[in-house]
Amino acid sequence: MNQPVVTKYPVTDGVRHALEVSLRGASELLPEQDWAQKLARSEATGQPLRIKLGLDPTAPDIHIGHTVVLNKMRQLQDLGHQVIFLIGDFTTLIGDPSGRNATRPPLSAEQIRTNAETYFAQAKLVLDESKTEIRYNSEWSDPLGARGMIQLAARYTVARMMERDDFDKRFKAGQSISVHEFLYPLMQGYDSVALKSDLELGGTDQKFNLLVGRHLQQEYGQEPQCILTMPLLVGLDGVDKMSKSKNNYIAITEEANSMFAKVLSISDDLMWDWYTLLSFKGLPEIAALKAEVAAGRNPKEAKVLLAREITTRFHDAQAADAAEQDFANRAKGGIPDEIPEVRLPGAPLGMGALLKQAGLAPSTSEANRLIDGGGVRIDGGAVSDKGLKLAAGSYVVQVGKRKFARVVLS
Repeated sequence: MNQPVVTKYPVTDGVRHALEVSLRGASELLPEQDWAQKLARSEATGQPLRIKLGLDPTAPDIHIGHTVVLNKMRQLQDLGHQVIFLIGDFTTLIGDPSGRNATRPPLSAEQIRTNAETYFAQAKLVLDESKTEIRYNSEWSDPLGARGMIQLAARYTVARMMERDDFDKRFKAGQSISVHEFLYPLMQGYDSVALKSDLELGGTDQKFNLLVGRHLQQEYGQEPQCILTMPLLVGLDGVDKMSKSKNNYIAITEEANSMFAKVLSISDDLMWDWYTLLSFKGLPEIAALKAEVAAGRNPKEAKVLLAREITTRFHDAQAADAAEQDFANRAKGGIPDEIPEVRLPGAPLGMGALLKQAGLAPSTSEANRLIDGGGVRIDGGAVSDKGLKLAAGSYVVQVGKRKFARVVLS
């Protein structure tokens, strides 16, 4: 295995600043010392580093959970580095087994193509389009063919593949693991070889795949990439990572009024994690705001600032102003600073049962009467359909002028 010679470069104040930007909100940066040297080399030579992020188009919408890594890409882009937005049209055919306890059914080529068409259109709401390289991993994966795939597979062992946590758990539980699932981390790793990436970003659930990329780059005689993992954003329910399947997400193309209201629906504790991972405010500014809240400032004011920032980013300031006013009008004076949280199983759940189980109505018949009278609101919007069923997720439910509850359905 060829080991490239790495020249040592001085770590300047500029490098230390870039390292601080890289580490903000990050879960892990591996190896940190190597990344500092890459940054130092880039500063000394004027050669931008290649920053890679791959997303599989498994659904047509990108939600703000995805923007945690996109925000980091933008921060590194603003430092002058080359970012590569990689659409995994080939790897989606395999299906990423990360974090799964069963084989993931792959999407059809048509579904992948349809989803991929919308991905960068949404991602450029965060990234600087003029400084972003867009690639599809079918460019180099399709030409590999059977011979190339066998040669690639020979560069990684089954023993190391079985060190992967989700594979290990499924094997010990006697659950099925399809051979094609072993190909996913290999193909994602090969993306790093094809793109000669210096840094690959991903969620914490992608750590194994990113490390495979480092290994394969060494196998092919390249300087190995560093990896930067970001925490998985907890969704509106305050429990699970944000995902469409959990219905605890905010799509970045969501209507401004809905986006604003959903941000305001999160808990006060979760708000600070969202500030760290989603806000473009500096960490000292966030720390000062948190100290003000701890000293007695209404936490809702801080949450409104966050809602305005996020809504402005994906719409504009005028839309954020209108959304704030709309929320105030719909809530008829707004949501109280403290409202009880109720967790209910059995989603999807009808409105009558929900209101009864949440203690907001004495019976389902009374709940239906309240709905008929226009006295029930979900996230500030009036409910008129008694047959409405709410999927899993987090909702601020209002009955009349004074009864509120944050209902978390699972």
